Formats: sequence, C-alpha cells, structure tokens
Amino acid sequence: MKKILFAALVAVVVAGCSSTPTTAPVDDKSTTATPGTTTPGADTRGTTTSGVTGSATGINPLKDPNNILSKRSVYFEYDSFTISDKYKPIVEAHAKYLAANRNARVTLQGHADERGSREYNIALGQKRADAVKRSITLIGVQETIIETVSFGKEKPKALGHDEASWAENRRVDIIYAGE
Repeated sequence: MKKILFAALVAVVVAGCSSTPTTAPVDDKSTTATPGTTTPGADTRGTTTSGVTGSATGINPLKDPNNILSKRSVYFEYDSFTISDKYKPIVEAHAKYLAANRNARVTLQGHADERGSREYNIALGQKRADAVKRSITLIGVQETIIETVSFGKEKPKALGHDEASWAENRRVDIIYAGE
C-alpha cells in the first residue's frame, strides 16, 4: 500500500511541476567539470556547433574530454529538481546524441545530499532523474531507451559535510549502457 501511495505522490508532483522547456544554445567554449566552474576557451576540435559529433581523430564523443558529451552530471540547487540554464546545454547535447544513435541506452541516476530523510531524498533523486528524462524526451528521444533510478543520499560523490560537498551530491548522472 505504501508503494502505491508513494508512486501516486511522485506522479502527482512530477505532473504538477512540469513546465515548457526552453532550449539554450550549446556553448562549446566552456566545460563544466564541477558546479560553478567553467574553463573559457577550451579546445573544441572535432565538435560541431551542437557538440554531439565525434572528433576528427575518431575518439568516442562520449569519452572525448573536449566534447560536451563527456560531461555526465547535471547539478541541482538545494531542495530543487529544476534543471538550471547552466546545465540545459548538457542535457540537450545528450538528447541529440541519443536521437542520432537510436541503439544507445541510458540510465539517469538521481542523487541528493545527506540532508533530509532517506524517503525524502529517494523521492527528490527520482524527481531529478525524471526532470532530465522529460527534457530529453521533449527533444524527440523515445522514453523506452531511458531508465531512471534514484539513489537518494546513498551514493555521495563527495563525502564532506559542507555546502561544497552537498552541491556535488545534488545531481543526476548520465550513464550509457555498456560503460
């Protein structure tokens, strides 16, 4: 019974919080390794304006550090599951890659920081993963190739107990099948 109520609650919250996405141009001149940091003038050889193609040297675009597709985490503000404008280009690039590579499969892993109850953080991580999934499917990717899962606060990226660590842990990781 609790599972049904929890699923219904998550469905209502996600449906009630949906919004019309806006697309931002992809900025191939910056990288976003961690929240709040950019590297102006990064080498973008081998990428197109969308940042989703392979490099001239034949490197897998998902592993090419100069390609936006190598960015695999979307970070969120405290107690939020809204994708900020800063991370929309990363989500859009992965959506374009998935649309162009129909055999690719992806898992979106939602995470939360250590604050809050286990149940709350599982729900928040799921809302974050679902928000990224919704953005990807709005670009034209079929839902069937995207799986979402929430780890809540169970798999932190940073082990500290401060704002910098919490910011690293409030994220969705984009994991491609076979990696």
